[in-house]
Amino acid sequence: MSGSIHGQKDYFIPDASPWPITAMLAVFLMLSGTALSINRVGFGTWMLIAGFVLLAFMFYGWFGDVIRESMADRYNAQVDRSFRQGMFWFIASEVFFFLSFFGALWYIRNVAMLWLGGEGYLGESHALLWSQFSAVWPSAGPEQLGGEFKPMGPWGIPAINTLLLLTSGATITWAHWGLKEHNNTTLVRGLGLTIGLGFLFVLLQAYEYYHAYHALNLTLGSGAYGSTFYMLTGFHGFHVTMGAVMLTVILVRAMKGHFTPHNHFAFEAVAWYWHFVDVVWLGLFIFVYWL
Repeated sequence: MSGSIHGQKDYFIPDASPWPITAMLAVFLMLSGTALSINRVGFGTWMLIAGFVLLAFMFYGWFGDVIRESMADRYNAQVDRSFRQGMFWFIASEVFFFLSFFGALWYIRNVAMLWLGGEGYLGESHALLWSQFSAVWPSAGPEQLGGEFKPMGPWGIPAINTLLLLTSGATITWAHWGLKEHNNTTLVRGLGLTIGLGFLFVLLQAYEYYHAYHALNLTLGSGAYGSTFYMLTGFHGFHVTMGAVMLTVILVRAMKGHFTPHNHFAFEAVAWYWHFVDVVWLGLFIFVYWL
C-alpha cells in the first residue's frame, strides 16, 4: 500500500471484482487435478495445470487492481488497519493449518503407533491383528504400505534448506531496514537476495523429492510416514513458492518507487508471511527430519 493516507471519515468501498470467484475456480481445478493425478486419471494433470494458470492470472489481475487503487490514493487509515487485521488473521489461520498436520504427526507417533505395538487400552489389536508389528518410527504401518523405504535424514539438503531460509529472514530484514532508511538500493538488493534464496530452496526441495522417490523408495504411498512427510513439506514448499512470487511483485514495485519509509504495508505484509514460513520450516526440520 502506498500513497498518502488521508482522512479517516471516508470509508473505501471497492468496485465489483471478478477475482474472488476466479480464485475459487482456480483452487477447485488445482485440488481436483491433484486428486485425479494421484489416482492416475489422464486429464487430472491438465486440470492441475489449468488451475495454476488461472491462479497466476487471478493474482496478476487482483494485485494489479489493489496497486492501482493504492497509487490513486483511494486508501485511508481505516483501510490500512483493515489490511493489517486481515493479514494477521490470515497468518493465524495458516498457523492452525500447519498445527493440524503437526498434531496428526504427533498422534500417529505417540498414540496410534503405541496401540498398534501393543501398548495402551487399545493394545489388544496388536495380538489379534499384527502380532509381528514393531512400533518403531519411522514406519509404513503394520502392512508396510508402499514397501521398504529409508527415511529422509536431517543433514544434507534439509540442513542446507534450513540455512537458506534463515539467511533469507536476515536479508528481508536488511531490505526492510533499507526501506526505513529511504535507501532504495538496499531495499532492492535485499529483496533480490531473499527471492533468490527462496527459489533456490524450492529447487533443492524438488531435487529432494526426486531423490526420495528414486533412491529411498519414500513415496506418498509409504504409509503414515510417507503421507505426513509429503503433506507437511509439500504444503510448506507451496507456501515458499507463493511467498517468493509475492516478494517478486514487491521487488518490481520497489524498483518503481512505490514505497516510502512511512507507508509500505504491502512490503510489511509479505515480510510477515515470509517470517512465518521460516518459523514453520524450523518446526518441520526438528519434528519431521530430525526427531
